Amino acid sequence: MASYADALRDRLPDRTVALARTPAEERELVPDARVVTGITLDADLLDRADRLELFACTFAGTDHVPTDALREHGVAVTNAGGIHAPGIAEQTIANMLVFARNLHEGFRRKANGEWRHFQSREFTDSTVTVVGLGSIGQAVVQRLDGFEVETIGIRYTPEKGGPTDTVLGFDDEDVHAAFARSDYVVLACPLNEMTRGMVGAAELATLPPEAVVVNAARGGLVDTDALVSALQTEGIRGAALDVTDPEPLPSDHVLWDLENCLITPHTGGHTPKHWDRLADIVATNVAALDEGEELENAVVTPDSDN
Repeated sequence: MASYADALRDRLPDRTVALARTPAEERELVPDARVVTGITLDADLLDRADRLELFACTFAGTDHVPTDALREHGVAVTNAGGIHAPGIAEQTIANMLVFARNLHEGFRRKANGEWRHFQSREFTDSTVTVVGLGSIGQAVVQRLDGFEVETIGIRYTPEKGGPTDTVLGFDDEDVHAAFARSDYVVLACPLNEMTRGMVGAAELATLPPEAVVVNAARGGLVDTDALVSALQTEGIRGAALDVTDPEPLPSDHVLWDLENCLITPHTGGHTPKHWDRLADIVATNVAALDEGEELENAVVTPDSDN
């Protein structure tokens, strides 16, 4: 948060940017603040926050934020949507290339000191399905350009089209049609009632045996037990998980022991640049407040119904 505060000071030199390092400092600073940014805001502070106009959440998701209370107090809420997209997209591409070139086998042989040939594949001519064409999905598709792969996008409103070669919807028929053609499936959509558990036993069975699942979004999108079974029985070739269900993944979980499963601890979007991107959004919104203009990444406005 210190680097984030410094980035805000660089962009808002004529404003006072204070960093609350303790709950006591937060209670002291919030009542005088026009804008508060952080992971969440204690609803109990709102009664004394008479000047507050905007809470800028540092997460893309805001389910943990007291949005109803903020709305009732006339406070707008924005999120950090999009700031993690470049890093997550790069890691997603890297994971697919690891499986395409069988690099994880090379890593194992290096660890064992083995100079022994192994077979690699090519990413060229693969079919990649990207589930969710928001900021992360679009960043993935953008980086796929030039790899000579076919792309399928799945989005809530397929009639709007998209940056992929084919665009389908979230209904079961479309999802299964896409999965049946896919060498790689990238999950880049939000977790909600529609998408929770959307990749279960039936969807994994629809995938070709050589397919790889890359979850760059939320662990709850995938039925973990079904995924373990598919990996153990070679129903699919592999999985790359930056998120899991449960999360954190317990140290004794079977996924850790599966050589065809790559795991990173939810680090895909965490790069030094993400604070700079978030500071850009917040600084833009401070100016928007001054001018009475629409806020970037708005989740809740005082007059909204959502």
